[in-house]
Amino acid sequence: MKRLTSMILMGLLAVLMALPAAAQGPEEVSLWFHSGQGSERDELDRQITAFNEMQDEYVIMPLEVPEGSYNDQVRAAALAGDLPCVLDFDGPFIYSYVFSGDLIPLDDYVTDELLDDVLPSIIGQGTVGDSIYSLGQFDSGLSIWANAAMLEEAGVRIPEGLDDVWTLDEFNEAMEALAAIVPDDGYVIDFKFTYDGEWYSYGFGPMIRSFGGDTIDRETFETAEGVLNGEEAVAWGEWFQSLFANGYATATPVDPDADFMEGRVPLSWVGHWMYNDYKDALGDDLVLIPAPDFGNGAVTGMGSWNWGITSTCANPDGAWTFIEYLMDADNTASMANANGAVPSRISALEADERYQEGGDLHIYFLQLTEGVAVPRAQTAVYPTISTVMEDVVNAIARGEDVQRSLDAAVDAIDSAIESLAG
Repeated sequence: MKRLTSMILMGLLAVLMALPAAAQGPEEVSLWFHSGQGSERDELDRQITAFNEMQDEYVIMPLEVPEGSYNDQVRAAALAGDLPCVLDFDGPFIYSYVFSGDLIPLDDYVTDELLDDVLPSIIGQGTVGDSIYSLGQFDSGLSIWANAAMLEEAGVRIPEGLDDVWTLDEFNEAMEALAAIVPDDGYVIDFKFTYDGEWYSYGFGPMIRSFGGDTIDRETFETAEGVLNGEEAVAWGEWFQSLFANGYATATPVDPDADFMEGRVPLSWVGHWMYNDYKDALGDDLVLIPAPDFGNGAVTGMGSWNWGITSTCANPDGAWTFIEYLMDADNTASMANANGAVPSRISALEADERYQEGGDLHIYFLQLTEGVAVPRAQTAVYPTISTVMEDVVNAIARGEDVQRSLDAAVDAIDSAIESLAG
């Protein structure tokens, strides 16, 4: 009897081993994503659910990770060998992750047909050396959201395109004019000082570059000396500090989103993610102003969260199947509708009236396609640059010595470069 039972069990095992994977149940594919804005999370959840329901070969197992500590948790997981299969990460961190061996190239998966319909900025963001390591559903937009009614009341000119952006003098004149009409509990421009982490490199690095400085020497990527603490960067820091000293901005806002949406603040230096909320609040009074030219050309940010496959993933085919699904033109359009970003698929972008001439988001399209948008520093020490920028921007806004603050930032970045080389 025992022999018969044993033979039956062995037979059943042989049958199960011969069954296709789908018959044994879908393979689990782990995924980490950052806890961004609510509408973006909801849309990603919808797409994950739709993917899991539309096929039975793979099931995505998502884990939401706080955005503020996201990179730290990725690094800790990499050291422990606990990375997920599919990793969501902010674009400039790709160089650090590739250098550490945490990602695999997507060259064997991605097709020319797909790449031909993806924004060049997204391809550039995801490419290291000759290989592409990541793709994103959207690119970012960074500029100034404005309350047109308040600007008109103050007699401030509203630029209409890249050919008539504000100069530094015009920006300063706008500060003075708007200060005369804001309510007693208001101020002129919101810089989102309630944010933390990556915002400060993304949001203020372009300003420094427009003044003629930068966060690193982009010729060699071997030092920040002379570019982050040189004459041009110091000029930016002293000017930026003056905005707070003159009361045009505050480093300690309580609720800057409400300040702008309720008419206490006429200008908001922020990214695409505030578009939907701002539009709901201001309606036709909401206008997007292109990045100013502070003396060395108008410069704005680019790049955003994207998807890659980790080197420890046991099922890269399943991971790619999901990323390919996310990159479907309809899915990139749906995500862009949810978060106000620029869809990465060109076909989706061309079908969206908001990005066409006269549309609310046309300035974002122009900045990305006309050379105004510049990527963050493409270096393996970028995590250090990100941390340093948060520290130095806050220090300058608080009134600390500009030269000393920038010198300390350079020391930290150069130390990271030396450690990496060693």
